[in-house]
Amino acid sequence: MQRLVILGGGESGVGTAILGKKEGYEVFVSDRGKIKEEYKNVLKHFEINWEEEVHTESKILNANVVMKSPGIPDKVALIQKLHTKGIPVISEIEFASKYTNATIIGITGSNGKTTTTMLTNYIFKEAGLHVGMAGNIGDSYAKMVSENSYDYYVLEISSFQLDGIVDFKPHIAILTNITPDHLDRYDYKFENYMASKFRIAKNQEPEDYLIYDADDEVIVQWLQDNPVKSQLIPFSIKEQLEEGAFIQDEKIIIKTQNNTIEMTTETLALEGKHNLKNTMAASTAAKLVSIRKETIRNSIATFQGAEHRLEKVLKINHVQYINDSKATNVNATYYALDSMKTATVWIVGGVDKGNNYKELMPLVREKVKAIICLGEDNSKIIDAFGNVVDLVVETYAMEEAVKVAYKIAGRGETVLLSPACASFDLFKNYEDRGNQFKNAIKNL
Repeated sequence: MQRLVILGGGESGVGTAILGKKEGYEVFVSDRGKIKEEYKNVLKHFEINWEEEVHTESKILNANVVMKSPGIPDKVALIQKLHTKGIPVISEIEFASKYTNATIIGITGSNGKTTTTMLTNYIFKEAGLHVGMAGNIGDSYAKMVSENSYDYYVLEISSFQLDGIVDFKPHIAILTNITPDHLDRYDYKFENYMASKFRIAKNQEPEDYLIYDADDEVIVQWLQDNPVKSQLIPFSIKEQLEEGAFIQDEKIIIKTQNNTIEMTTETLALEGKHNLKNTMAASTAAKLVSIRKETIRNSIATFQGAEHRLEKVLKINHVQYINDSKATNVNATYYALDSMKTATVWIVGGVDKGNNYKELMPLVREKVKAIICLGEDNSKIIDAFGNVVDLVVETYAMEEAVKVAYKIAGRGETVLLSPACASFDLFKNYEDRGNQFKNAIKNL
C-alpha cells in the first residue's frame, strides 16, 4: 500500500486526505500548528491518522508521496530532507488531477484571478454545464474530485500551488497578469516568480490553449523567450488583434478559429478596466468550450463580482463606500484608483511586501483628496504622498479609519478601502479587514 503523507491540516490537506483514502492510500496528516475542530472531526470520520503541533519525521520520511500545503515554503528543513531522499513533494492540484477526467480551466496571475475564476464558473453554470469551482477559492479541489464527477473544473491556482506540479495540465490556462508579489518566497527575484506562474502552461500540448494579457509586457517578453506548445490566445484593451479578444467601438470582440463574437461593454456588471480584462479572459474560455454567445452576453451583464474586490458597500449622505480589501499589492490598488470617477478618500496601509508607491502617483494626484493610513508602520506611505495630498491621517483601527473618512468625505465623493498591503498587522486576513470595514460603515 502506498503511503501518502499530507503536511498541513487545512482545507486542501483534509480534502487530499479524503481523496487519498478513497483511492486506497495509507494516509497520514501532520500539521505543525493546531488543526481546526471541524477538520479533526472529518479526519476521525474517515479514520485517517493525524498529528498536530509537531512534524514527527519518522512518520513523514517513510512516505511514497507527500502533499504539502501551499503555505509551507520549499526552504523548510523538512521539505529539503524529503527532496534529498527523492520523495516527491506535490501540491493538491497535482494529486487531485490524477483522479478526474474533467476538462480543466486553470487560472493564475498576480491580480484578477479570483474574479476571472468566479465569472468563468458563473458563465459555465449559466450554460448548464456540470462544473465545479475550486483551487485557491472555496472548497478543496481534492475533496470535490472524491465526491463528484464534474465535466469541468474552473480552478484558481496560486504560484505556490504551481510550484508543486509535475504532470498537471489544464486544457485552457488563463494568465491574467504578472506583477511583483510574494517575492519573499522567490529569493526576491521577479524572474523566479514569473517562472512559477508560467508553470501553468509547462505540460500543455498543441491542442490546449493559453489565454493571456497582451498588454502585459512582462508576459509577452517571457513568451518570446520561452515558447509554449499550446495555442496562444491574447486579450488586449490597447490594440486590435488578429486573433483573441480586444475592444473596438465600445464592443468586446473575440476572434477564435475563424469565428467572431461581439458584445457591448455598456452592459457589463463589473466596472473598471481590469474587469474588462477579466471579462474578456472568462468569455474567451467560455467561447473555447462552445458556449453560446447569448449565454456569455447575459452572464457578463448579471454577474455580481467577488466579495472584497471593489465591492460597493453602502451610500451614506451621498458618499459611496467601496470595499477593495482584497487589493494586497500596488497593482491591484492601481486598478481600483483608476476606476474611481469622483474625488476619493483613500484608506491604505498594512504589511508592505516591498511596495513601490511611485506607480500610483499620477492617480493619487488626479483622484485622491485625502489619505487615511491604516497600519502599524505608515512611514513609506507618508513619505510617498505626504507632499501630494493635502490631508494625511494616521489611524490604528478600522472603526477609527471609517469615522475619520466619514468626517472628511463630501457629498458625491467616494471612500475607498484599497490597502495595497497584506493585512496581518491589524487583522486576521483580508476578509477580516473587509468585514470590519463593512461593519464600521453600518455602525456609522
